[in-house]
Amino acid sequence: MSRIEVRLAGFGGQGIQLAGIILGRAAALYEGRYAFQTQSIGPEARGGKSRAEVVISDNPRDYPKVRKLDILVTMSQEALDSYINDLPPGKILIYDKDMIKNPPKRDDIKIYEVPATSTAYNLGNKIVANVVMLGALTKITKIVSEDSIKKAVLDMVKDKYKELNLKALEEGFKLGE
Repeated sequence: MSRIEVRLAGFGGQGIQLAGIILGRAAALYEGRYAFQTQSIGPEARGGKSRAEVVISDNPRDYPKVRKLDILVTMSQEALDSYINDLPPGKILIYDKDMIKNPPKRDDIKIYEVPATSTAYNLGNKIVANVVMLGALTKITKIVSEDSIKKAVLDMVKDKYKELNLKALEEGFKLGE
């Protein structure tokens, strides 16, 4: 893999930005690759559009922005509707089936449904749906190793939430199998 482009999207409050940072950190710090992460939040902030993009490359001088999306991860219907047409044929869509009521009807991409939000609720806190999704993304795509994503999650969450986030990640790995 010389370059892979990922867009994570949902709404403010779902931890989309944090998920992008964790993914980039896993690639850069624990796999020795180059990761570029950008993000945007709609003017409404919590509840508005939220997007994080991560470009992982083996080239230190690679272009840091998404040009040709490889993986789209969506956690809201609005995000799916906004970005599905940016995903070229043959690429990967992973979406939170709890939050998407109208999944795409495309047979030219690989589509994976992940019940991230309900899994997070079952763990006791919906706030970890983003980490469930990162676990599924990791397992489905092998974009980074399970060990690297675990280390990056532990780096980024407060001590009192580490155990919950590790459980969320493990559940995401299971869902991605």
